[in-house]
Amino acid sequence: MRWEEIDSQVCSIARALAIFGDRWTLLIIRDAFRRVRRFSEFQKSLGITKHRLSDRLTRLVDSGILEKRMYDEKRSRYEYRLTAKGLDLYPVLMSVVNWGDKWVCDEDGSPVVFTHTQCGHTCHPKMVCDVCDGEIVATDIEPSVGPGVAQKVSRGDWSPAMGES
Repeated sequence: MRWEEIDSQVCSIARALAIFGDRWTLLIIRDAFRRVRRFSEFQKSLGITKHRLSDRLTRLVDSGILEKRMYDEKRSRYEYRLTAKGLDLYPVLMSVVNWGDKWVCDEDGSPVVFTHTQCGHTCHPKMVCDVCDGEIVATDIEPSVGPGVAQKVSRGDWSPAMGES
């Protein structure tokens, strides 16, 4: 399967990676969470070429992750804001941060720490079960076929050869 076809897999990971799975896109989203809004600000922060930045911003807007808002009508200038869909990527970014802090930091330690404004403490976000609030770790999870595959199988639209998560 070619990268351009990755979004056709019956796999939530593959479909998500089709939107934000390249070198620059998660960094653009990271900057959007840091309140970087304007094209020139993204370019300055990332050192990315105008063409590549324009392409990634367009993809994020088309995917509903960012919205483009005019801030200067006279000069037709826009800024980019996270949508609700974009804001829902925060746990993804924090998971990457936690992994990076644990496995790829240098001896100086974490480059950024996060303070939970409700309690004032430095925190390390974690995933918890939405039913029992217990921490989720890989060894305590058992994946099984979900309705997205079961419906396709019952219609004859899917087989294991088509890919799975």
